[in-house]
Amino acid sequence: MASSSISADVVSSADIKTLAQLYASSSLSVSNPVSSAHNRAPFAGDHDLNDRVDMIVNAANRSLLGGGGVDGAIHRAAGWSLKKACKDLGGAQTGETKITLGFNLPAKRIAHTVGPMYSKLHAERAEGHLRACYRSSLEACRDHGGGSIGFSSISTGIYDYPMVDATHVAAETTRRFLASDTTVG
Repeated sequence: MASSSISADVVSSADIKTLAQLYASSSLSVSNPVSSAHNRAPFAGDHDLNDRVDMIVNAANRSLLGGGGVDGAIHRAAGWSLKKACKDLGGAQTGETKITLGFNLPAKRIAHTVGPMYSKLHAERAEGHLRACYRSSLEACRDHGGGSIGFSSISTGIYDYPMVDATHVAAETTRRFLASDTTVG
């Protein structure tokens, strides 16, 4: 049985590759890496609860009370205080982000964002909601003092958003945000 506690192997945000580094290594090919924003955008393919960032983003459900996957792992690692704090928030709508403290995590804060459930029939609406998740998470980081932010992949698990499409939405939304904001990243 896997342990839900935080290990001593904490990863610094400085050790996470930036978008510019991923473009240079051909690991990512969404747009031309000419913007200085790409040098400020850590992009961790394997999000880790041990990442030492100012804020981590939780791919939450509408209740914000924990679930499976990343959401459940964050709740288990952060402890019972997180569940109480989330209960006090009263849930969230799709595309919305709400903030709690990080509690037992290395991150100071947790941004809980509710991603869309994907269907081909409503793909355009799902994309708009997914963009709102990334944008509202970045805005929350800015509004709580800026600094570094670590994203988990939003809606690509049980919500069935195609990983490649979700990655493009995440990278483009982040790039646009960072092009006009210098407090995050």
